Amino acid sequence: MQIRPNFSLRHFNTFGLDSSARFFVEVSSATELTEILADQVWKHTPKFILGGGSNVLFTRDIDALVIHPAIKGIEKIKEDDLHVCVKAGAGEIWHDFVMYCVDRNYGGVENLSLIPGTVGAAPMQNIGAYGVEIKDVIHSVEAVSIQTGDLTIFSKEECQFGYRESVFKRDLKDQYIITGATFVLNKKPVLNVGYGDIQKTLQEMNVGDVTIKTVSEAVMHIRRSKLPDPAVIGNAGSFFKNPEIALALYTDLQSKFPGIPGYPVGNGKIKVPAGWLIEKAGWKGYRQGAIGVHEKQALVLVNYGGGSGNEIKTLSETIQDSVEQKFGIRLNAEVNFL
Repeated sequence: MQIRPNFSLRHFNTFGLDSSARFFVEVSSATELTEILADQVWKHTPKFILGGGSNVLFTRDIDALVIHPAIKGIEKIKEDDLHVCVKAGAGEIWHDFVMYCVDRNYGGVENLSLIPGTVGAAPMQNIGAYGVEIKDVIHSVEAVSIQTGDLTIFSKEECQFGYRESVFKRDLKDQYIITGATFVLNKKPVLNVGYGDIQKTLQEMNVGDVTIKTVSEAVMHIRRSKLPDPAVIGNAGSFFKNPEIALALYTDLQSKFPGIPGYPVGNGKIKVPAGWLIEKAGWKGYRQGAIGVHEKQALVLVNYGGGSGNEIKTLSETIQDSVEQKFGIRLNAEVNFL
């Protein structure tokens, strides 16, 4: 392991922001991780865990030891007639893991194709897309305590998954470093094609027999047509969470905005697409210097090159105020500000 001082994080965040770490280290195994945590030289140094950087907005330099888990490996650990359990290291690229499953006809994560980030970040954020979330396929999560260096296996229930959150973002925030996760996938899956434009896209692709692979291809086609590639335009995907509002408020908004979409989520709540709210508030395609709102998807804030994290933060807050003034709904950021 090599500890690197004053290390640029430009290539470790998908916004492409040039924040720097006071110290930076990449670990390739849980053993290396426990070693660095036990080292007396670094024992009392603040630590920050950075995976693929696909859900962070750097507004400052990081005065800490930034630990980048690069723990690789994907392996099948058990299976029966209906299911297969697959374990993946936290440093595996999420989309690579999805392709591993799709290529072997393991069902459950095909709707999550092309989501940026790593396997380690997936359960922390409970990533989701097109009607599927990590909580639907997770079996357990392995994580190392920053304080003690002990390895703990968290069950699905212990992860306390919620909408774009988990126990690792709440009660155990900054206490554990995820080193791997195990997923339960289906060998005879029921395909989920009822969300978004998947069914429409499959028809446009002239797909006859719908399979895990064709669903994955349809999702990738949709994402590529709507979302900017972080390698070309800096972004972190969906910047805001889709708000869940009371039925009474939604009914009132329907009378004022007849086209407002909404999806029942139980407990008298309706989920409203944040992208629709932002677009109707007039922000889609907005640009100010090096930053802006993507022209095809209002939910995505972008850095065209040379923008700062504070500029993006200010824009996001202005959008929040604008949407709240128009609709009475306060959007919450999905991206983590640092």
